[in-house]
Amino acid sequence: MELNLTRPIAFFDLETTGTDIATDRIVEISIMKLLPDGSSKLKTHLVYPTIHIPEEASRIHGITDEKVWDKPTFAELAGELHAFIASCDLGGYNIIKFDIPLLAEEFLRAQVDFDMKNRRIVDVQNIFHKMEPRTLRAAYKFYCAREHISAHSAEADTLATLEVLKAQLDKYRDEPYIDMHGNQSFPIQNDVEALSRFSFYTRYADLAGHIIFNDQDKEVFNFGKYKGRLVAEVFQTEPQYYDWMIKSAFPLYTKKIITGIKLREFNKGNTR
Repeated sequence: MELNLTRPIAFFDLETTGTDIATDRIVEISIMKLLPDGSSKLKTHLVYPTIHIPEEASRIHGITDEKVWDKPTFAELAGELHAFIASCDLGGYNIIKFDIPLLAEEFLRAQVDFDMKNRRIVDVQNIFHKMEPRTLRAAYKFYCAREHISAHSAEADTLATLEVLKAQLDKYRDEPYIDMHGNQSFPIQNDVEALSRFSFYTRYADLAGHIIFNDQDKEVFNFGKYKGRLVAEVFQTEPQYYDWMIKSAFPLYTKKIITGIKLREFNKGNTR
């Protein structure tokens, strides 16, 4: 089943130097941009990460320091990539927990103001795990009845993820889903808004999951001694906690979000 789109959606995958969102770097990125008229555009780049690629990472994706030493850095590609996905929803496999937070860090390091506002996210892994818990390789075999022989190539993984989503739309269009509260729904609809809602377990405010939204759509801490407390409330009563977060090794996007909250509450106070 082809995707029913009202605006462009960019499926993407990253190969990286490791799994630390705050310190690791992209070594390959592939983006498949789908347009509502049915056309598509594919963009794939090897990236010089400016740091050493550990052997354990190279063993997974096959990309070594020698393979990328003469390639552009992410900072050199940032403007082109940001323009390519402008006004796009985002799709991929495990992108909520890893790819989007790391991509946001790379953009912010390159002084490009990447923002997730008004973007919907379709995470094919979360759809898969809610319906048939597996890995991407197993998902591809399960849904597409073929072996994913080029796993851990960014372009191959991007294209495989899109194929899996289309197969999910076919398989689950008439299958109900029972959530943890016993509620029944039909979440697998050919609609990016519905797929985006179903892709999330928890709604993150900051991509990395340090700040999440509660049932009242307010930002709350998801870690530490203030877990569950309103971010704005804590910053008002203990402003030093904001200062500590800014000076600590939190991802740049997390710092961007908490700064936005602090400025929003400051402006509210000045208009009263």
